[in-house]
Amino acid sequence: MLPTSDEVSRDDIARIEARVEELAAAIENCRKISLAAKIAVTAGAAWLALTVLGLVDFVPSLAVAALAAIIGGVVLLGSNATTWTQTATDMQASEVLRTDMIERLALRPVDEPRKLLH
Repeated sequence: MLPTSDEVSRDDIARIEARVEELAAAIENCRKISLAAKIAVTAGAAWLALTVLGLVDFVPSLAVAALAAIIGGVVLLGSNATTWTQTATDMQASEVLRTDMIERLALRPVDEPRKLLH
């Protein structure tokens, strides 16, 4: 049996909704990566500040690790921000497409049941 145009449209809408869910999950991952990058930058900067203030002993390997955390965190923040923006744009476009497809289905409202007085 061949699917009707409504069934094909519903399948398309279901695919778009699945895509929106995938993009939402990707945005959530971007949020987590952003948080981790901010923590790395903050921890690295704090360690260097403590070292400069003389509150902890200078250890060259820890100073290099702190600098690497700062630089890596900044790079990760920049890269992640681009990915986040592109993903959010794709998600918004998918939501607009989904809304447009739902409107083209020409759904009819379901009549409200009559209220009986008892």
